[in-house]
Amino acid sequence: MPAEEGAYKNSGEPKKYDASFKGPIQNRGCTDIICCVFFIVAIVGYVAVGILAWTHGDPRKVIYPTDSMGQYCGQGNLEKQPLLFYFNMMKCASPMVLLEFQCPTPQVCVEKCPNRTMTLVNAYVNPFDWKEYKQFCREDPGQKSVPQILQEKLCPAYLISSKPFLQRCFPSLGKKGEVITVGDQETFSDGEKTRNAKDLVAGMKNATVVMEGRQVAMKIFEDYTKSWYWILICLLIAVVLSLIFIVLLRYLAGIMVWVMILMVIAVIAYGIAHCSIKYVNLKDSAGSNITLQQLGFQPDFSVYLHIRQTWLAFIIILAIVELIIILLLIFLRNRIRIAVELIKEASRAIGFVMSSLFYPIFTFFLLTIVIAYWGVTAVFLSTSSEPVYKVFNETECSYARQTCIPENYSLSAMKAECKRSECLFAFYGGETPYHKYLIGLQFYNVFLFFWCANFVTALGQMTLAGAFASYYWALNKPGDIPAFPLCASLGRSLRYHTGSLAFGSLILAIVQIIRVLLEYIDHKLKGAENKFAKFLLCCLKCCFWCLEKFIKFMNRNAYIMVAIYGKNFCRSASDAFLLLMRNVIRVVVLDKVTDFILFLGKLLIVGLVGIFAFFFFSGQTDAFKGAAPSLHYYWVPILTVLVGSYLIAHGFFSVYAMCVDTLFLCFLEDLERNDGSSERPYLMSDNLLNVLKKKNQAN
Repeated sequence: MPAEEGAYKNSGEPKKYDASFKGPIQNRGCTDIICCVFFIVAIVGYVAVGILAWTHGDPRKVIYPTDSMGQYCGQGNLEKQPLLFYFNMMKCASPMVLLEFQCPTPQVCVEKCPNRTMTLVNAYVNPFDWKEYKQFCREDPGQKSVPQILQEKLCPAYLISSKPFLQRCFPSLGKKGEVITVGDQETFSDGEKTRNAKDLVAGMKNATVVMEGRQVAMKIFEDYTKSWYWILICLLIAVVLSLIFIVLLRYLAGIMVWVMILMVIAVIAYGIAHCSIKYVNLKDSAGSNITLQQLGFQPDFSVYLHIRQTWLAFIIILAIVELIIILLLIFLRNRIRIAVELIKEASRAIGFVMSSLFYPIFTFFLLTIVIAYWGVTAVFLSTSSEPVYKVFNETECSYARQTCIPENYSLSAMKAECKRSECLFAFYGGETPYHKYLIGLQFYNVFLFFWCANFVTALGQMTLAGAFASYYWALNKPGDIPAFPLCASLGRSLRYHTGSLAFGSLILAIVQIIRVLLEYIDHKLKGAENKFAKFLLCCLKCCFWCLEKFIKFMNRNAYIMVAIYGKNFCRSASDAFLLLMRNVIRVVVLDKVTDFILFLGKLLIVGLVGIFAFFFFSGQTDAFKGAAPSLHYYWVPILTVLVGSYLIAHGFFSVYAMCVDTLFLCFLEDLERNDGSSERPYLMSDNLLNVLKKKNQAN
């Protein structure tokens, strides 16, 4: 192409013919050794952080409730007392609850919640009631009088009929008409005066505001326990569909690509039709015309499906996607023919390197280890703090909210000055150097997670690139293809190019961690009124998103060049960039069209499995009503299936994508190195030559 030929001046000289070049260089040396050393040191440090976290951390802090003495309910000596009881629920109405996540009232672990309302004064004179009442005391009051018990806060002044909720005892509030009741009563006595049941509402709101997320998480976890095997079945269906598509692409690439495109259009069209029917059917339903803004956020997503505006939004989104796909197909129909031939060539390459189809399983296994290590380390780091006790006092006290030591508090100056104060557990924290640097350790954990995850992905890309390059540059296929090309490529990548892999993944990890920091800053500035700061932050987020995409693209092509020539990362990235710039039109049109076709394949698999999961878990089809589990949120397994199906499809199609990218760079070099003569024949397939209007001369 003339435009591309003119680009040689600014994009380096084209590759020269080399009779000795037969594919990936065998005699190569180690590259980017310094970065390899840094990576090994970072990994050793990461292991040290993990050991430090596992030594100090205790996940029980986020699983079990903690009483006023910092003991875990349901654990150790309190194994038979799994529930947390608040002496005075109305103290939870204090704003300090939202700041310190702890009610300023004594809390004890109990075996069961109180089932009736009574006061200490009334229970004390009744032996039967007193026996039951003492279960909710911090310690046995013995023969002490009621005033002494209340002064030393050994027992609550009153009990309220309660029910366990998230391992805590909360008053059993109800309604009689518009009047709030507790234990079927509109009032209760706190030992001093009669109060209305509605006085408990504020305290309960603050006490539960820090646990609402946990409540939703518990329901989601319960849904997973009921539906996990059905989710696995759906994911297995996604695996089978992906394998079927890959096999069919191997033998019927041309037909399958067009069938895939038409099926994607059909699936989206069905989605538009289904949403339209739902939209029309809800026309006369009560409450269906309210807006999403009026409804607000609801944890039960099924509520949104009873609103017409939800289905209208689905119709608009699907219609836009359908229109974009159709327009792209119309304008790119000629380029799709070349992309189909490239996919056919990739199918033949994968046919000779069949083990490449199973390589994503190895990558997935390594990524699972990286994610699991990061997750466990993050949990242990976040729970490696120590219990912090603070002074709580109902009257004016100069030591209020200051830290204290519960073991000797009764003899301290704080207690002497504030007679009615108490030293109670407040939250988890710490003042040691280790606790001061916890945020830094968490940051290191996140950064190494990105670096290691990118390294694993890069290793997969370089390994596949080396194997497929061996196929392309073999003059006589399959005779000249080396034995076990995938294993040989994996060995070369780890032995010689660990440093290059670490270098490329480090650059990407730095950009990703900057994006995380920008998201954190954006979250902190949500309530800010500075428009310029918001605009600047939005621009930075956009720029770094684009930068991440560009680095991923360049890394991918750099790894291909490293796999073929064995040069260092920077030299390989430069060679790949110049080669692509010399063929910029082909890159923009042909390579991206191929990516688009493969993306449609992923979309089709996700769409087919997603439609099945929706009808199964939502129970909207009579055929599945008996088999579908009863769930709190049926969107939980559906979203899991959709994400899982996409990852599975992406895993299989990523082999194709890497094969196409490798063959694409190889055939660009083929066009530069060779001219089709008997001495310098093109190594690409005859079909690809015909599409490009090139041919090899007869010997």
